[in-house]
Amino acid sequence: MESVLDVPGARLRHFVRGSGPLLLLIAGGHGDASVNRALATHLSDRYTVVTYDRRGLSGSTTDTPGLTLATHADDASRLLSALTTGPALVYGSSLGALIALEVAVRHPGQLGLVVAHEPPVTQLLPEPQRTVAVGDLRGVVEAFRTEGVSSALDRFREFADIDPTDREPDVELRVPGPEQRANQEYFLTYDTPALREHVLDLDALRNSPVRIVPGASENSGHTWPHRCARLLSEELGTACRTFPGGHNGYVFRPRATAERLHQVIGEQSRVAHGSRR
Repeated sequence: MESVLDVPGARLRHFVRGSGPLLLLIAGGHGDASVNRALATHLSDRYTVVTYDRRGLSGSTTDTPGLTLATHADDASRLLSALTTGPALVYGSSLGALIALEVAVRHPGQLGLVVAHEPPVTQLLPEPQRTVAVGDLRGVVEAFRTEGVSSALDRFREFADIDPTDREPDVELRVPGPEQRANQEYFLTYDTPALREHVLDLDALRNSPVRIVPGASENSGHTWPHRCARLLSEELGTACRTFPGGHNGYVFRPRATAERLHQVIGEQSRVAHGSRR
């Protein structure tokens, strides 16, 4: 089911499918709802899965760009308020994971569990890795300004080591159309600078009642987003769960990601129930 929700400064197009506990999927990068379509399909027999276009992407119009990740977190919060009264499950990857963590800080009462896959929490990186990571993000924006979208995204794929050949047999690579091109430009203009400048409130996250599960991909151990996930797990004193594929595994390996996510949610549900006995 497709719907549109009015929020301050924007209209959020979102899709709801399946039945069961509500699970919000937040895509990374310039990903709109369609990027999560395959993952949502593999989860919809067990969950009420919500996907959406962040403000400024595809069917979500805006007259107020998301200049900070707090704006995106508030959008996600309002979307959840419109769809459920109970604590929701959230899976976010990359930028989507950082947004999910920000929701846990700003609106903890709405969430039961956040699975944060390779969130780019660059503040956790030791030097000189932090300088490298911030330089990578700055280089993407500079390449966009001087050379255009394709060059900028090539830089992004390089430091995240995104490998489109590492995918399930039935996953087809999308050829970007005009809508995707506009999404890429919006991401590079607004969201990449916001990501680079974002500072997560780690004290608030540690004190949040929301269960946080960092996730890292099995094939991305040499990248700094993977390192961020491992460091976040150390910061929170919780285990980091391994997910299939590389940094974009939720796109290229949606079936395996769905099964792994279901396992993690089940583990956390048993822990939560056990703690209440």
